Amino acid sequence: MIKSLRGMNDILNDDEYKRFTYFIKTATDVAQNYGFHFIETPILEETALFKRSVGESSDIVGKEMYQFIDKGENDVCLRPEGTAGVVRAFIQNKLDRAGGTHRYFYHGSMFRYERPQKGRLRQFHQFGVESFGVESVYEDATMIMMVADILKKLGIGYRLQLNSLGCKECMPPYRENLVKFIESVEDEICEDCQRRKSTNPIRVLDCKNEKCQSLYEKAPKLINSLCKSCESDFEKLKKILDSNKIAYEIDTNLVRGLDYYSKTAFEFVSDDIGSQSAIAGGGRYDRLVEFLDGRPTPAVGFAMGIERLMELIEMPEESRQGYYFGAMDDEALELILSLTQQKRKSKKATCEYRARNLKAHLKNADRANARFCCIIGSNEMQDKTIWIKDLENKTEEIIPLQEF
Repeated sequence: MIKSLRGMNDILNDDEYKRFTYFIKTATDVAQNYGFHFIETPILEETALFKRSVGESSDIVGKEMYQFIDKGENDVCLRPEGTAGVVRAFIQNKLDRAGGTHRYFYHGSMFRYERPQKGRLRQFHQFGVESFGVESVYEDATMIMMVADILKKLGIGYRLQLNSLGCKECMPPYRENLVKFIESVEDEICEDCQRRKSTNPIRVLDCKNEKCQSLYEKAPKLINSLCKSCESDFEKLKKILDSNKIAYEIDTNLVRGLDYYSKTAFEFVSDDIGSQSAIAGGGRYDRLVEFLDGRPTPAVGFAMGIERLMELIEMPEESRQGYYFGAMDDEALELILSLTQQKRKSKKATCEYRARNLKAHLKNADRANARFCCIIGSNEMQDKTIWIKDLENKTEEIIPLQEF
């Protein structure tokens, strides 16, 4: 028997698909309320896109991408994250040259070859939002408030962590100080951190090794080395969040997992999903459009891992909706199908294509969570009527077909 690949799961049972579609609808509604519109990018992209954006020093590019040569001898990979593809589309369609503000949201499958565990799969789904053309820290705050709104509507508790990653003015001198510190403890840190020292030293702060984390408690903090502009933006961001009653905590080791971030970095974490506690994260990436050969364009965004959130979602109480149609005799099947099609033009309607007894039809209607069970048998055919039971109010009646 052929089975699905490890870490690539089906969304099949009722609870999973209801939670998944409820999340997409809720997040979409919030994003549209904020003035963002949908963008769809290909699942397959040139490998160079992610090497240049995510960064070759990242674990995603170095270890986790599904990369191969296709039949046209192109070096391609399945997308491991969503931002790079959106930026590529933004540049390819010359929107970087058009000026103005461009705001998008997306959702879809991402792929990373990593060890599958609860809430972390090799094929997983993300909901993401990207904004281009707004340099103001107010846009950073807007992103954070949007995530907070989505989580609130889903009934998910969170803690918000903030940091600033500086800019091209304050980051280089900080990086030099950090490298000196790393060299002073180099014999005690893990191999990944030793490698990152020369490729992207700030990434060592994101190391999950407990011994490394304890050593980095004494490392210099970027937040103490910000230039006046970055410090002013960070203070303004905190003030906006305070005035909108969004609680936060400063995490000086929060660097995000991707190379293209600068200035604002944020992460929403949950204490209800174990060690993999991040449920959403993002920040500002003003240099990424330029890295990918576009015109310099300020940008900020976030992404949410849907599988991480599935069990945390508080589903609304379901009310019965729509109609279930059933026939008690084969002669009524054609009429039942016709009535179902008519109702489907304005209401939810399902139909059983086999003649069954009343008890079986009532059971099917209940399973479909229908409000009304509508049955036609030989008597109804003769009288040109239909038997209807309201499964919510537990009332029943027989009415003329023409009236129905």
